[in-house]
Amino acid sequence: MHLTPIQYAEKCLRDEANALLDIIPTLDENFNNLIDLIFNCNGHVVITGVGKSGHVAAKIAATLASTGTPSFYLNTLDALHGDLGMVTNNDIVLMLSNSGNTDELLRIIPYLKDRKIPIVGITGDSHSLIAKHVNLHILVKVVKEACPLNLAPTSSTTAVMAIGDAIAIALMEIRNFKAIDFAMFHPGGNLGRKLVTQVKDVMYTDNLPIIPSNMLLVDAIMCISRGKLGLGIILENNIVVGIITDGDIRRAIEGEKDNLFRVTVEEVMTKNPKTINPEAKLTQIQSLFGKYKIHSLLVVDKNNKLVGVVDYFAIMN
Repeated sequence: MHLTPIQYAEKCLRDEANALLDIIPTLDENFNNLIDLIFNCNGHVVITGVGKSGHVAAKIAATLASTGTPSFYLNTLDALHGDLGMVTNNDIVLMLSNSGNTDELLRIIPYLKDRKIPIVGITGDSHSLIAKHVNLHILVKVVKEACPLNLAPTSSTTAVMAIGDAIAIALMEIRNFKAIDFAMFHPGGNLGRKLVTQVKDVMYTDNLPIIPSNMLLVDAIMCISRGKLGLGIILENNIVVGIITDGDIRRAIEGEKDNLFRVTVEEVMTKNPKTINPEAKLTQIQSLFGKYKIHSLLVVDKNNKLVGVVDYFAIMN
């Protein structure tokens, strides 16, 4: 009986998920030793592999590099023709091979050993040649590939990639790697922008909708509309004492239908509104917007004097 494409996909995902779960009980002290080795490394983690393992090696190297561990991918074939000169005596070399008998990797082991460069092997066979000749071995054994022919690297490459993620996460935790650290290595992305950009860089400062507390609500609506920020700001001696938003106006209209033309701003404004300082990062804005279900924040200095307004669109660009 033939399966549908979705059923094939479900089987593949289950097979790979089960392969990952099967690896958990095999983790041993060697993993701890690997993390200690990398943590105390004064150079780079150089990761290499052939074929699909090479692609996985490049991904792991990129993940480590972006999470605080200096690392790069070394093409094994190029290493045999001069690129081994990229490896310094302070580095660690991490070799990936499912069989553990990849000829190209075995050929560079003597060179690395002569220079006393630590070699770590991640293979699927603890009795393989690579496992026997490296300084530290991590077993990542997959009984069966998700491939129906049990030939194409599928579950095995997924498992090694997951171990690479586990290495990166363990190092992040030990180093107390923070979001701001992550931003240092991702300055071009949207996440990096939010982590390093300050409120003062994106806040509105011109023609802010300042309105007196004794102004009639119906008159204040016009001021708020001209301000194009969906709010009005109430000050006393340039100190923020309240805010009135579109939501406040709607609630006032619903509750004061018979008395609407006599209602003042002070009666409906929100006192002690949420504020933020100009040096805060965009991620802090995002957190406050989500926590308080608001879309704008008043920007004030240390004396609670108004300096600007920042809204939801600042974190959307």
